[in-house]
Amino acid sequence: MNIVDKNFNQLVKEIKSLNPYELYYRIRRGFDNIPNETKESCITFFNQFDYWGKLDPQNNNYEEIEKKTEAFVSHIDDFVWLYEHLGDYRSKKTLYSILNNWYQYDFVTTTEAQETMFDDYFDLDLVKCSKDEVIVDLGAYIGDTIHSYIKNYGSDCYKKIYCYEITPSTFDLLQENLKDYPNVECRMKGIGDKTENLKLMDHKTSASANTLSNDENGNVVMTTLDADIKEKITLIKADIEGFEQKALMGSKRHIEKDRPKLLFSVYHNNEDLWKIAKMIYEIEQSYSFYLRYHGSPIYPTEITLIALPNKI
Repeated sequence: MNIVDKNFNQLVKEIKSLNPYELYYRIRRGFDNIPNETKESCITFFNQFDYWGKLDPQNNNYEEIEKKTEAFVSHIDDFVWLYEHLGDYRSKKTLYSILNNWYQYDFVTTTEAQETMFDDYFDLDLVKCSKDEVIVDLGAYIGDTIHSYIKNYGSDCYKKIYCYEITPSTFDLLQENLKDYPNVECRMKGIGDKTENLKLMDHKTSASANTLSNDENGNVVMTTLDADIKEKITLIKADIEGFEQKALMGSKRHIEKDRPKLLFSVYHNNEDLWKIAKMIYEIEQSYSFYLRYHGSPIYPTEITLIALPNKI
C-alpha cells in the first residue's frame, strides 16, 4: 500500500471510530487551534458565501462545523466510493487533502494538492480536444473559461460553443468579450432539471456567485440542456453556484447518447464532491473520474470533477 492509500484509509478509520459528538468536537478543536488571523479569515469567508454554513464563535454558531460533521457521519462510505473510482493518484491525494482539511484544518496537504501547472478545467494530461468540439459552458460569466480554452487549445479547436449566463450585466460583458470568436452563441438562460422561471438573487460580494430562488414570476428562464440543444455535445463545463446536480439531470439524454467530457465544479456544498460523480455513474458507467483543485489551502474551493468517457 502506498502513502496516499495509507493516509486516506487511516483518515477514514479514525473518522468512523468517532461518534457524532466526538467527531464534532474533534473538528471544533482543530478550528480552535489555528492562528487567530487565519481563524478570522475563515469566519469572514464562510459568512460571505452561504454554501457551507455560518461560522460565528462569538454567538456560539458553528453551523459550518455541524454540516461537515453530518457529511462525514452520513457519507463517509460515499467518499470511500469516490476514492475507489478516481483514475489517478493526483486525484486520490486531492480527495484526501480536502477531507483532511475538513477534519482537522490541515493546510499542508491542501497546499501540496493545489494545481499549479494547468488552468482550471483544462488539465492537458486529461482533457483532449479537437476541432470537432461542441462545447457548452454553464455559468459562462464574462467568458473567462472560453478564453482559457482558446489559450490552451487554440481558436481552431472547436466547431461550436454555447455559453449560458443568467445575470444581465454579466451577459453583456460575456457577449462583448467573445464577439470576435466565430460560432460562439450566448444564451441568457439558466440550465436545470426542468423548464420554469426563477428569481435572480444578487450576491453582495460578487456577481459570479449570483444564484437563483423559487419564484414563478421570476425573471430568469430555466430550461434543460436536453431541451435546449439538439445537436451532439462533446464537452460540458458547469460552475453554476450549486445548481450542478440539477443541470446534470437535465443533461441526461446528452450524457447517455453523446458521452461528452464533463467538467463540473463540486465545491458549492458538502455533497457535490461525492454525489455528482455517483450521479454520472448511475447515468452512464463508462466514465473515469478525476479531481483537480485550484482554490485556497485554508479552505478548499475551485474543486473540479473531470469525468471522461472511456472508449467503447
